[in-house]
Amino acid sequence: MTVLHTDRMTIRRWTLSEQDRAAFHKLNSDPRIMRFYPWQWSRAEADERLETMIASEKPPYRWSVACLNKTGQPIGFTGLMPVTFDVPFAPTVEIGWRYDCDHWGNGYATEAARALMKLGFTTLKLDEIVAFAVHDNASSIAVMKRLGMKHCPAEDFDHPGVSMEHIDLKPHTLFRMTRADWN
Repeated sequence: MTVLHTDRMTIRRWTLSEQDRAAFHKLNSDPRIMRFYPWQWSRAEADERLETMIASEKPPYRWSVACLNKTGQPIGFTGLMPVTFDVPFAPTVEIGWRYDCDHWGNGYATEAARALMKLGFTTLKLDEIVAFAVHDNASSIAVMKRLGMKHCPAEDFDHPGVSMEHIDLKPHTLFRMTRADWN
């Protein structure tokens, strides 16, 4: 996937442009956006993480930037990535998203995720795609439900990448969709 187009967005690789760096920093530092994450990065930390993320990409999987078609403005962080941490449901591919709170409530996460799921199931021929979120992240869970993903309560888990210091962010809810369900 080099570029993916939806009705209102273009989903593309992150670059090291100032516009992308500023957007990446906001998406990883704004306390409203990062409510369900155990970190908030400074600009220097975000720049370093963006550089590392771009350098370590392994296409066709990547975290990408979602930009408005009308303006080119980056508004979100989304993509398909292999699950690399130790959980019973791995190996599999995760779909994820994080959007600028100035654009919440407009259906952008669902629109982008539908396009990414289509790519995953039709082009990449994935057997399944999972999504997970902190158990009380109602907005992300609502997107999973709108996509038609199924909750797998027996596979809900404590995220191994979240320290005990943030115990309230450890419990995660798992949703899954198979290619058969997509079809």
